[in-house]
Amino acid sequence: MKKIEVNTKERKYTIHLGCGALNEAAAVVDELCKSKSVFIITDSGVPERWVDALAEQLGKPPVFVFEQGEASKNIEIYGEILAWLAEQKATRKSLVVALGGGVTGDMAGFAAATYMRGIEYVNIPTTSLSQIDSSVGGKTAIDHGGIKNIVGAFHQPSAVIVDPEVLGTLSERERNNGLVEAVKAGLIGDGELFELFEHDDYMDHIEEIIERALLVKKRIVEEDEHESNLRKVLNFGHTFGHAYESYFGGRYLHGECVAMDMMTVTEDEEKKTRLSAVLRRLGLPETPEEEADSEKLANLIMNDKKSGRGSVDLVRVREIGTAVIETTGMEEIRKMLK
Repeated sequence: MKKIEVNTKERKYTIHLGCGALNEAAAVVDELCKSKSVFIITDSGVPERWVDALAEQLGKPPVFVFEQGEASKNIEIYGEILAWLAEQKATRKSLVVALGGGVTGDMAGFAAATYMRGIEYVNIPTTSLSQIDSSVGGKTAIDHGGIKNIVGAFHQPSAVIVDPEVLGTLSERERNNGLVEAVKAGLIGDGELFELFEHDDYMDHIEEIIERALLVKKRIVEEDEHESNLRKVLNFGHTFGHAYESYFGGRYLHGECVAMDMMTVTEDEEKKTRLSAVLRRLGLPETPEEEADSEKLANLIMNDKKSGRGSVDLVRVREIGTAVIETTGMEEIRKMLK
């Protein structure tokens, strides 16, 4: 397995990357907590074979399963997880293992961040989206009041285990939904990563794609752990993207909304043409199929945590491999939406 060391002010931890890495989970967990009680949190969409393989290694600990999907990322399910941890007599020395996609990482991570003022957790992402992006960086959150990720905390994992083999159980749509985050990583921080999607079969380079995307995020997170400045470039594709997600109520997947956002904010025709070609290869939409109410979308953007008073920190890519943050007024945002 390859090891990528992440060094933040809150915690130093290792990303363990490689085919078959899930089978090495016990060694990773044992190294972290030989005497701690372990609890697995997963969702109904994770194949039973991955859950069973993990549980068997860890001595068959208690497992909490919630319904798959963004609709479960709410305060009610979060409360159920906390109540379950208490019923299982989890202590401040316990460790949570999150097994699943981004929603599972968010739910388990936020529960770990707040249960008894914070306990450790290990993230084992099973989707391309979570392997490439959300499992690293310490962002944990739930949705509330129709607003995505409005309640949350920064809580770094104790370790991350990334096994590309588990992606074989995903549908093509789900797999490509996550790969768009690697496209984003290439656009903002690694031109050669972006080029991997332009030539050959990108699936022949899947482990390299994941590794390069993680290295982009590692570099940014280490420099700006709590998103005070540089880390905001990771929001490329997410200003309009989150608004599309909320507005269309689940019709489009997260990565599909990110794809549409990136096309909206990319102005240079040459770069837009290259991006469009990559998105078509991935079967991702470039614009919504139906017309949306631009004023409702603008209101969703204003309620997003990235907005300020009458403006938004909008990320733009002027040259592939670098990004800039521009404070953009809501009038300009409205024009872009139209």
